[in-house]
Order: sequence, then structure tokens, then C-alpha cells
Amino acid sequence: MKLGLIAGNGRFPFLLLDAARAQGAHVVVAAIKEETDLEMNQRAVSDPDVHVHWLSLGELSRLIETFKQEGVTRAVMAGQVKHKQIFSSIRPDWRLAKLLLSLRTRSTDKLLGAIARVLGDEGIELISSTSFLEPLLAHPGVLTSRPPSTQEELDIAYGRDLARAIADFDIGQTAVIAGQACVAVEAMEGSDAAIQRAGELMQTLDSEPSTLQRSLTVVKVARPKQDMRFDVPVIGMKTIEVMQQAHATCLAVEAHKTLIFDLDKVVERADEVGIAIVALEN
Repeated sequence: MKLGLIAGNGRFPFLLLDAARAQGAHVVVAAIKEETDLEMNQRAVSDPDVHVHWLSLGELSRLIETFKQEGVTRAVMAGQVKHKQIFSSIRPDWRLAKLLLSLRTRSTDKLLGAIARVLGDEGIELISSTSFLEPLLAHPGVLTSRPPSTQEELDIAYGRDLARAIADFDIGQTAVIAGQACVAVEAMEGSDAAIQRAGELMQTLDSEPSTLQRSLTVVKVARPKQDMRFDVPVIGMKTIEVMQQAHATCLAVEAHKTLIFDLDKVVERADEVGIAIVALEN
């Protein structure tokens, strides 16, 4: 089996690559120059069944040509591509420019969905990004030694409704709550930056009297109609590090729809710093 891998940033592409190779797949990596870690080159050097091609984010036609030349008919997206890149100096080729002009809105879901349709029209099926990583999907229940407190439970309930609302509009997937009040929501900057922003805001209140509960609860959800082929919610060690810096004490995610990388290490570190993690049933 030959698999195309459209690789964004972070560890996700490497985990998927390893999982696909463990199942015997020959992997053709379309590494995005503006996003993918250069470590990807080492994988091609050490494994003859991994071919890496570096493409700019705007080169949709070249992506299709590369996959066709390599005989790829099934592909997967793994790793974040920062949404703000569409406003950068990257020049789209004619095919991507035509696609962008056809969109009424340039939200993540609409943009990636349109790319998936273009690939499909060219005989390249985009499959679920969790196809090789289902064991990493969060199972329901409290994952840490400490369950959420009563106040954190209230913040989770409010934050989940709020996060689902912004996710439904394809704005973001994360809400940061304190004392049943919204401190920050994720937009184009990404969830880590939203958590950092919430932490900075709360720090400005440290020297002032406030009725607002100081501890932060982070709620990350999937979209109501989450397309598991792309932009699946992901948490990992960096999430815990960012939460610790922001003095956030609780993390709630959706079970069966959230990938957790390095679960054992994530839970161990969360326990060390007093962060409760819970995976919620739909």
C-alpha cells in the first residue's frame, strides 16, 4: 500500500508516519516548507520506503502532480498548518488561487474541505487523519489522579457550550473559562496562544480586587460535524506546558474525537503540576 502524507508542523506527521510504516505502508511525504520540521529529511535517509518532497504551501498543483507521479491514490493530512498563512506572503498557484476565489468564507473547515474535493476530483482520496492512530484517541473519563473540582465542573459545562458555539462557526475549538466567565476563545492564533493570552489577562488582575475565580479551565472540543480527515483536536506535552505557564488548572476534551500524544507523559506531568484532565462523552 502506498500512502500520501501531507505534513504540517509538530509531532503529528511523525507519529502518523511511524504508524503507517508499522502497518507496511510505503509513504510519500508532501512536506510543507513553511511548516514541516526538517527532521523529516532524516526519515527518508534512514528508510527507503519513505519519499519526501518539499513543497510550498501555495503549490496545490505540484502537490497533485507529485502524488500522481508517485502513484498515490490515498492520502492523509497530519499536523497543523497555521491558518494565518493564508494572509502571509505565500503566493498561491493558479489552482489554489481559483479555489480561494470560489470560497464564500476562508475558514479552516471550508478551505481544507475544498482542498479535499480537489484531490478527490484528481483521483486522490483523503482519508481520516486518525486512520492509523485510533489508539491515541481519548477514552472517556478522568485521566489524571485529581478529578475536576466543583468549580471546574461548572466551568467545563459553560465552556463546552461556548466552545461548541465558536466551533460551529469554524472560529476555533478552544474556550478558556474562569468562574463561569469567558476569558479567551481561540481564533486564528491557535489554542496555545489563546491559553497564553488568557493567562496574561489573569495576571493583570492579580493586584486588583476581583470577584472572578482566578484559576483557568481550558475546554477543547471537536466541531459539531467534525470531519476526521483534518484539523482533529490534538493535545500533548506542549499543551500542559502552556497551561502551567498560564496557571490553568483543568483541561477538558471530547472523548473519541481528540488525539492525545504521549498520554502517559501528559498525565504524569499534569499530576505533578496539579492539572486535572477529563475526556467528556458526546
